Amino acid sequence: MNSDEREIFHYLQTWGVEFISAKEVSRRAGSKKRYHEDPDWAKPLLMALAERGVLESDAMGRYRIKPERKKGHKQRWVSPDIEKLLKENGMDVDGETKDTIAPENSDSL
Repeated sequence: MNSDEREIFHYLQTWGVEFISAKEVSRRAGSKKRYHEDPDWAKPLLMALAERGVLESDAMGRYRIKPERKKGHKQRWVSPDIEKLLKENGMDVDGETKDTIAPENSDSL
C-alpha cells in the first residue's frame, strides 16, 4: 500500500462500518490543496483498493473497509430431527441446534 492508500485506509477506519462517498474521502483524507487541485484524486485509489478486497462498495458508489470474517460464525442452525438423522447415518453435524416450539399436532407431520 502506498502512502495515499494508507491515508484513505486510515480515514475510513475512523468511520467503522459506515459507507462513505468517494467525494467525501477526496475532501477529508487529503489536504485542502490536493482537493482543490484534483477533487477526484481518491476515486482511482478507492477502486484499486476495492479490487484487491481491502474495501467494499455499495450500490451508490460509497466505500468502507471490508469487515473481517469471524471464524466462529460458520455455524448453521439444524433442526433436532435432521441432526438426529444425520448422526444416525454417521455424519458429523457442525450446526448449532436450538430447541424450537413444536406445533401442537407434530405427530401429523
